[in-house]
Amino acid sequence: MVAALAHALLSFLERWWSATIGEGVIFDLRVALFDHVQRLPLSFFTRTQTGALVSRLNNDVIGAQRALTGTLGTVVANAITGITTVVTMFMLEWRITLLALLLVPLFVLPARRVGGVVTDITREGMNLNASMNATMTERFNVSGAQLVKLFGRHGDETAGFAARAGRVRDIGVRSALYSRMFLIALTLLGALGTAAVYWFGGSMAIDGSISIGTLASMGVLVAQLYGPLAQLTNARVDVLSAFVSFERVFEVLDAPNPVADAPDAVASTPGPGGIRISGLSFRYPGADKASVASLETESTPGEPGRLVLRGLDLEVAPGRMLGVVGPSGSGKSTLASLLTRLYDATEGSIEVDGQDVRRLTQASLRSRIGVVTQDAHLFHETIGDNLRFARPDATVEELDAACRAARILEVVQRLPDGYDTLVGERGYRLSGGEKQRLAIARLLLKDPDIVILDEATSHLDTENEALVQEALTEALAGRTSVVIAHRLSTIVGADEIVVLDEGRIAERGRHEELRGAGGLYADLWEGLVREEREGREPHAPRV
Repeated sequence: MVAALAHALLSFLERWWSATIGEGVIFDLRVALFDHVQRLPLSFFTRTQTGALVSRLNNDVIGAQRALTGTLGTVVANAITGITTVVTMFMLEWRITLLALLLVPLFVLPARRVGGVVTDITREGMNLNASMNATMTERFNVSGAQLVKLFGRHGDETAGFAARAGRVRDIGVRSALYSRMFLIALTLLGALGTAAVYWFGGSMAIDGSISIGTLASMGVLVAQLYGPLAQLTNARVDVLSAFVSFERVFEVLDAPNPVADAPDAVASTPGPGGIRISGLSFRYPGADKASVASLETESTPGEPGRLVLRGLDLEVAPGRMLGVVGPSGSGKSTLASLLTRLYDATEGSIEVDGQDVRRLTQASLRSRIGVVTQDAHLFHETIGDNLRFARPDATVEELDAACRAARILEVVQRLPDGYDTLVGERGYRLSGGEKQRLAIARLLLKDPDIVILDEATSHLDTENEALVQEALTEALAGRTSVVIAHRLSTIVGADEIVVLDEGRIAERGRHEELRGAGGLYADLWEGLVREEREGREPHAPRV
């Protein structure tokens, strides 16, 4: 009775101990992964499938969790049980104990044979699951679902998914068969050892060397020895499988981050927001800069090795506007990414208020810069949550003021739930113009020293463009701004306009000067005027 009560208590404590350690380690690992992935450079995300990455942070972490919470306690409990059982058996009858222990090395053989195979199967299964998750992530978002419907590819997509799911199924069947074969082998070894103990011990009992009671006790104890031994052997296979999960998790956790804060980086303080660019050249990094090989895709944000920007020298005085135009692929958006330090310059430097951005902490630099892109991203949360992403402590009155300045307050007030309205995934419940104006309101809440507009009006119709332009006028007032323009009308009033062509500055000056120069800018402007004269929507050439 005492032994039974002690066993029950120890079993409970063992489970509590293993669960506490296992869950604690996984918590730390999961938080470290989330934090590390957020810090990785933008180039990592341009080469990585979201679904495959989420699979690493979810399924693989859970695989490691099972090993820690289940296997850890099993190993400790069974090791204690095995040791105490062997000691008891030696105290009762050492000759039968030695016979029982002769079969122990045989338990290792199935584990050695099966362990490597199960590890390979586990790794392949995880890769296939990651591929299947990536497919679901891409097809189940709004853009992916819309594309499938518009092209009528529902049947083909289902067939493709079925093929991937079929491979996952086949791997699962193979894994189950190997596990069953392994269990059968261990069970047969245990049965063989028990039969040997009864045969040898029975002969001794007939000769009178031992009592019937001793033989019965040894029969019970040998079963108690082989049971934990089989579980320990099985735990070895489980640990090998868990190592696959840990390898995949640490492959992400160990991904290098080439855009990291310098050891002596200092915080950037609020200031006038002057920008100086000196000898700036940039080429997109290759896959070796920040990569997880098994997550890599072929797509990259630019051709690695090719200079995208070449020797730029620019200066934007505090409170002034710089307009940037040029053909597609000339490096305009790349320049915006370098200003916010999503990438680091290959050569040259960028200074904000006289400080090199590479000597500043990224968080403090980006706290001073507000960006509105051509495709403003909204989270699948409420309007209020999306606005407070810029300033979590913003009051309703401050939200109203920002939305009023962004020309979106009336739209919000007309909604039944106001700021509590869910915007849908990526803001699909709102029009393009409404999303842009919400993004501008979010920027106004942030109240940055520097504003970067990356083709913020390129996808809008004339009516929405007019509203967004009014909101932008409010947003740019008194702030240093860099405006990357698709429609030249956006930067007519800029203090300086630079025209990029193949990564170099082809022209620079004010609007009237460039119009009269007869260069690339003049050609682009004439195209815009021609469209307006013919009564068409003035989209202008792609710049």
